Amino acid sequence: MNHVQQGSFLTLHYRLAGPDGADLINTFAEKPATLSLGTGELAPAMEARLLGLAEGTRTSFQLAPGEAFGERNPEMLQRVKLALLHELGDPDAEYGLGDVVQFPTPDGQASYAGVVREVGSDWLLFDFNHPLAGKPVTFEVHLIGVL
Repeated sequence: MNHVQQGSFLTLHYRLAGPDGADLINTFAEKPATLSLGTGELAPAMEARLLGLAEGTRTSFQLAPGEAFGERNPEMLQRVKLALLHELGDPDAEYGLGDVVQFPTPDGQASYAGVVREVGSDWLLFDFNHPLAGKPVTFEVHLIGVL
């Protein structure tokens, strides 16, 4: 029977939930995920929990606040001028508290999300922290295959 080690190729179902129990990611209802350990697809704290587990294992871990997605970083709160948002995106878009807005990375190859925390007269305050930064996380996993 195979056990998880660095560089293992895994087929697994997993679920990540925040402190309120709401799922952030849940693959149990769909096809399983495949990933290679050590490539950064999972947070290091989650990868560490998988090491040594046997194929077929189904278990759940509690990750301490900040362990999975780091602590909240006050520098990740940034004001963005509405003029810039309208230039980057939809000029007629309306933004409200709690809205999640995708921003392109400088190379345009990917995007990252910010949540609107404050609305000013000609600016918005965005929070670019991961939604679970600084919070405890439940990590449930079912290892289907280990190569």
